Amino acid sequence: MTSLTLPAVAKINLFLHITGRRDDGYHNLQTLFQLLDVGDELTFTPRADNQLNLDSNNQALINDENLVMRAAKKLQHFALQQGINTGCDIFLNKRLPMGGGLGGGSSDAATTLLALNKLWQLGLSSAQLAKIGLQLGADVPVFVQGRTAFAEGVGEKLTPVDLPSKVFLIVTPDCHISTAEIFSHPALIRDSKALTLDTLMYSSWRNDCQPLVEKLQPIVAITLQWLLEYAPSRMTGTGASVFAEFPDRTSAQHALAKLPADWQGFIAQGVNQSPLLAALADTE
Repeated sequence: MTSLTLPAVAKINLFLHITGRRDDGYHNLQTLFQLLDVGDELTFTPRADNQLNLDSNNQALINDENLVMRAAKKLQHFALQQGINTGCDIFLNKRLPMGGGLGGGSSDAATTLLALNKLWQLGLSSAQLAKIGLQLGADVPVFVQGRTAFAEGVGEKLTPVDLPSKVFLIVTPDCHISTAEIFSHPALIRDSKALTLDTLMYSSWRNDCQPLVEKLQPIVAITLQWLLEYAPSRMTGTGASVFAEFPDRTSAQHALAKLPADWQGFIAQGVNQSPLLAALADTE
């Protein structure tokens, strides 16, 4: 195989409830990860030496702290321990807004783990890759597993859930939100009652981060109000992206056409299985 091009899909949090703070400083949460059919794209070209190189259509992303490079280095370290000499040239075609709560960086990392496991013939299971991914970020495992899922713990305890396919409009205003700032803020809601898988679909959903983010970043509140004119809206993750469900793509397109010029927006279909898994299967 000379090269491999794979998607790195986005996600939205259909809800995000924080049920408490852990002794290690992290938070216990419950969320429903809805995978989408759009996202970034990465191309992997194996090298004969052990060099790892990253290029991108967004040059600001090319640094050693990029999750793609960190994922590749973790897998390369494992390979070298097994006596496997590995290298790769990676190109990241960045399409998703950065820092919007859509999981783009985590998804890029997950695609990197799955792609290099295949290209380098390491034979690691998805569970093993998810464990490696968790060291990179709490959202990485859901993208490795590639299933829309109910998540607990810090987001790593995953139960696949099949949902009806819905059309979403995702809108990202021009602002930056620090996830670390939100989760360390004293005003963050941390006492939501835990749901069970049985009661999940019959419960009211909200995002416990949303009231705080709206207060700290009023543009997010304005965006939610704008989207509310078309359909019930909610924030994903710690923002800044917000989303609304539409009955069909035509209705979503009508709203998207009226999007303010300084906001980003796109339409996506919810999927129960990531297109990444199908793309990997096609390479068999």
